[in-house]
Amino acid sequence: MTKITIIGAGSAFTQEIVVDIANLPGLEEATIGLVDIDERRLSIAKQIVEKIIQVTNRKWKVIASTERKEILPGSDFVINQIEVAGLKTVKYEYEIPLKYGVKQCIGDTMGPGGLFKTLRTLPSWLAIVRDIEAYCPDCMILNYTNPMSAVTLATVRSTSIPVVGLCHSIQNTSRQLAKYLAVPYEELSWEAGGINHMSWFTKLEHQGQNMYPVLKERMKDPQLLMKDPVRLDAMQYLGAFVSESSGHFSEYIPYYRKRDDLIERHCGKDYNGGTGFYANNWPRWRQENDEEIMRKVTGEQEISLESSHEYAAVIIDAVVNQTPKIIYGNVANTGLIDNLPNNGVVEVACLVDRNGVKPTHFGRLPEHLAALCKSNMSFFDMTVQAVLERDMEKAMHALMIDPLTAAVCSLAEIKAMFEELYTAEKEYITCFG
Repeated sequence: MTKITIIGAGSAFTQEIVVDIANLPGLEEATIGLVDIDERRLSIAKQIVEKIIQVTNRKWKVIASTERKEILPGSDFVINQIEVAGLKTVKYEYEIPLKYGVKQCIGDTMGPGGLFKTLRTLPSWLAIVRDIEAYCPDCMILNYTNPMSAVTLATVRSTSIPVVGLCHSIQNTSRQLAKYLAVPYEELSWEAGGINHMSWFTKLEHQGQNMYPVLKERMKDPQLLMKDPVRLDAMQYLGAFVSESSGHFSEYIPYYRKRDDLIERHCGKDYNGGTGFYANNWPRWRQENDEEIMRKVTGEQEISLESSHEYAAVIIDAVVNQTPKIIYGNVANTGLIDNLPNNGVVEVACLVDRNGVKPTHFGRLPEHLAALCKSNMSFFDMTVQAVLERDMEKAMHALMIDPLTAAVCSLAEIKAMFEELYTAEKEYITCFG
């Protein structure tokens, strides 16, 4: 019997992932374990999972608890989706940096928001990892929690249990590119590599033709440019399209958010780069998501049983049903990308079979693209070191090398911003106490 445990089951990912797993062949006997420290959200998650199992005619067992030690034993796969004090801190992480001129759109990976999200998240996650080692040491960890690179890096450095970080940016972006180019997705040939949220499509071909000149010509259409303003503009100058959305990507480099005129010219509204988009909307999104789930539980709204493009079920299928698959995963760089640091985490194509996730060798990125990845990797490395070594000064230094923050603030301003953020969030940050 396969046992799949989801930590942070109140996440919006749970519904999609369970539908994906329920659509797999086989798995006649399975247990879905759900863990969340919020009893209300755990109850909602359990109800929707039971409903999905009912409508897909599965005979699976569902167990749920706020105590992970009751659920972890015997797990074959542990899926991490935790969010630590995010609703309580999202305003701080947007409004305090804004006073210093740092205008974030999402703020969950790099920058002040990404730094403090990491400082809040890693202590809780590493405590969970210790319990995984104690109760299900033969499992595989599938991480969905952002900051993806930092969480996966800390896991790699803290346990020998196999872990892979999973995102949907490459599979979604490759499909977007096919639409931008007006070619069938199945006919688009591409290769990508880099780090999570900054993987680069170094090959983009259709029937042997390089499609980058075609994409550059097509982006002259203002309607297309409006759909993806930062990524398309960056592609003109950097020579490759990046894997994460314009809003996210605009925060990871120093070019687009350091002046109001640049934000107005390049960063569209909402998810395309709108300042404060995440902080101003996330609490409402969470409430609306919970309400939608309950409508599905009661039958007022139909549950979509269409499989998503997420990789969790693909991995489970490959391992359990012994059907080899290819995914893009975030894994330790053991010489996989030659010109990125070997002590970091990279995103590359991986073979998955009954033996687990086996990353493939990518080679070298164009050096200017590698340099942009390295700047982010240094930020993640220092942030993870700060948590593991309980070193607050390293955390502050990480913010000093963040590309967007450094483009806007002096060192003295960054120090003052860090101290103000830490004072506001001190009760949620346990690694320095």
